[in-house]
Amino acid sequence: METGEIIQIFAESGFQVDRQALDAMRSISPEQIQHLVKAMDSSVLVVGIEHIRPLTQDPMPKTISLPSYIPEIQVQNAIQVKTRNRESPVTILKDITNQSTCIGEYTEFVQYFRDRYSSLGEILRKRLGARPIESLKKRNLDTREPLSVIGMVLDIKTTSNGHKLIQIEDPTGTLRILIHKERDKELFESANRILLDEVIGITGTLSSDGNLMFVNRISWPDIPNSQNSGINGNNRGGKAVFISDIHVGSKTFLEDSWLKFIDWLGDDINYLVIAGDLVDGIGIFPGQDKELAISDIYEQYEKAAEYLNAVPKHIKIIISPGNHDAVRQAEPQPRFPERITRMFRNDFIFVGNPAMVDIGVKVLIYHGRSMDDIIASIPGFSYNEPVKPMHEMLKLRHLSPIYGGRVSIAPEKKDHFVIDEIPDILHCGHVHTVGVLPYRDVLAINSGTWQSQTEFQKRMNLMPVPARATLVDLSGMKYKIMDFN
Repeated sequence: METGEIIQIFAESGFQVDRQALDAMRSISPEQIQHLVKAMDSSVLVVGIEHIRPLTQDPMPKTISLPSYIPEIQVQNAIQVKTRNRESPVTILKDITNQSTCIGEYTEFVQYFRDRYSSLGEILRKRLGARPIESLKKRNLDTREPLSVIGMVLDIKTTSNGHKLIQIEDPTGTLRILIHKERDKELFESANRILLDEVIGITGTLSSDGNLMFVNRISWPDIPNSQNSGINGNNRGGKAVFISDIHVGSKTFLEDSWLKFIDWLGDDINYLVIAGDLVDGIGIFPGQDKELAISDIYEQYEKAAEYLNAVPKHIKIIISPGNHDAVRQAEPQPRFPERITRMFRNDFIFVGNPAMVDIGVKVLIYHGRSMDDIIASIPGFSYNEPVKPMHEMLKLRHLSPIYGGRVSIAPEKKDHFVIDEIPDILHCGHVHTVGVLPYRDVLAINSGTWQSQTEFQKRMNLMPVPARATLVDLSGMKYKIMDFN
């Protein structure tokens, strides 16, 4: 193939190719190139000769081998991971891994936000008889008649009189909306929780020129007050343990508490779900190098594998990455690359961030970095109560609503943070504090950390709640926070 064609094929899937790999692929057929692209780990940024050597050594491969930690995969509407323990099945329902296509072009950002608006707008349209913003400017409208629109929040301001002035947009245009601080104090308090880039429904009356709407009601996508779980009740059973933020490699990693936890895991536990930050990483925050017990990232993972491989084999372990882990920092993040996963037992299940898995109940796993932005933006929110921002995610039906904040978000064609399928459990970490509280029919779990306070956290006045694990009986969704200090 021509080098230009090869470069284009890889670029369309978000990869760059170095010169040595490009030269080696000139003699490979287009079909083999396509196979190679599909088999490429999404954490790879630049394809090198080491990534394509297996294909060039075997010029006519019949199949692409699967990663060793997934013995068998069947693809239909979901990915079923066949595990050795048939009593503890795991189904991967959603995962960004091997689906990333963005290369950072302007059109991708437009498509990303349109997908967000379309997905969340569709949820709201089932409750509101909304009309396009552009249609509100027609002169034959009765400005006394309540009207509804759906828009993405473009700007938030407070007027000199203390009222909220918010600009929203849809594909047809923009509209300013006004929430009066005295007319409806409950509505005004709700408006204080509105975030940039979220999608909301607005009902109100228009000004005479059609350029301003006086708000009577704000609607969020939200989850229903009650839902009928799509999971057969007979499949609910066993117990799952939820943890996150282990931070192996840090001097503040609580090894004694961790070993107590491993000793506690018994025959009645079926699943262990880990929501990111398996290791402490390298160069994550200023001065981190002074707090590392293990300064090599791969040695950190080797030690983490040693700890986790000691978990009883009947327990199915599901691991998602976080911002300290060795995957791309832009979210959504793919699962760990093969160089890391091969350090662990081959029955471990690695997923991206976020990911949805079925373990008899549906578990939405998200490391939770967006909580930094949500806590900073909503009055009264703090790191001491992590379930509040998690409940807000469920209300907005979005895991990371604010674009351009602390979270770096890759503009994929599909917004993978939209909560279109309602989980039974939302599991997060990141903030190093503990909170477990249901929101309607969804159990929100933030399971703390296995790391004591770092110097960076002292400077930020953050007090972690370490060495906790949340135990959930899946048959009745009853939970208990276990303390291993």
